[in-house]
Amino acid sequence: MTDMNTTNAMRLLQVADDFRAGLAGELSAVHGISVNEFLLMLHLERSAANRLSRVELAKRMHVSASTITRMAAPMEKIGLVDREVDARDARLVFVVATAAGKAKLAEALATFSKRADYLFGDRWDEKEIDQFAAMLRRLIAGTGDRLA
Repeated sequence: MTDMNTTNAMRLLQVADDFRAGLAGELSAVHGISVNEFLLMLHLERSAANRLSRVELAKRMHVSASTITRMAAPMEKIGLVDREVDARDARLVFVVATAAGKAKLAEALATFSKRADYLFGDRWDEKEIDQFAAMLRRLIAGTGDRLA
């Protein structure tokens, strides 16, 4: 017998995987980007200075800095992100979104919102969605709510 916490955690993973899979297909087909590229640009847009070091991006995305380097390189080639060297320390390089990257993110956010509407829209009323949002905030408390 599995306890309820384990069951609920498994259900969270299932919903997240299903949502991500559907999102991946649509982001790729419509916008030509992956979910990770979308999330990278979203982190840049939501950061205080609209730029982040590769190390900070890696922390936020729960990947290694070398993974960020491998992700950013093709994004640089197609003009979605650029590199910016720190004025005081040339060893510190930031990833910044270009105008084209910001435009692509805005388009992809519309797709993301549409998929979120599909996920929640016809299942719950407004009060239930507010309650669920409060529960999600409790789940991420202390983790640094960087995207919402």
